[in-house]
Amino acid sequence: MAGSSHGHTPAAWTGVTIAFIGFCVAGAFMVMAQPAGFWAGMAMVILGGVVGWVMSNMGLGMPKDAQAHRTAEQREPASVES
Repeated sequence: MAGSSHGHTPAAWTGVTIAFIGFCVAGAFMVMAQPAGFWAGMAMVILGGVVGWVMSNMGLGMPKDAQAHRTAEQREPASVES
């Protein structure tokens, strides 16, 4: 994945960061036995996915032509030269 720039976009970073914070909030409130705080954290996890999707659709994600190029490279095996 390092060569494909997978996830190296503002949309990916923002969505994952929001979801991670929501996961931490949900975990903390679960330990404190506070169901309302847990569900608020879970809502943040879902919000992270929505924000990432919206940002990607706004053009801050991986360009569509880069996705098509990447999938074409995955289908064609690399030639081995001796």
